[in-house]
Amino acid sequence: MSWTCENCNTVIDDGFQVCWNCNCEKGQPAPVASPNKASIDCIRCKSSLTFICTKSFHEGTRWGVLGELGELFVNKEDFDMFACKSCGKVEFFIAGFNHKNNEI
Repeated sequence: MSWTCENCNTVIDDGFQVCWNCNCEKGQPAPVASPNKASIDCIRCKSSLTFICTKSFHEGTRWGVLGELGELFVNKEDFDMFACKSCGKVEFFIAGFNHKNNEI
């Protein structure tokens, strides 16, 4: 079974939760690129990185004997994800980090 992206109307296989075309999650509106994201250059090819979205990552398990109570012991972090359209590399930065004021 497949699903259709609400943002770009691309048909996606049911095994995937994110649209490959526009990066929109299944059942969610399109991710909005924040206008305050500074221009960052790729450390490999020096091209400009494109802000993709903010992703949430967690440490720990989501299941087990404790069930939902186990979520209290999970460490969750948000990261801004940037991609280089020239070389295809992806960079993660702490969410909300002001890159413009912290350049070396």
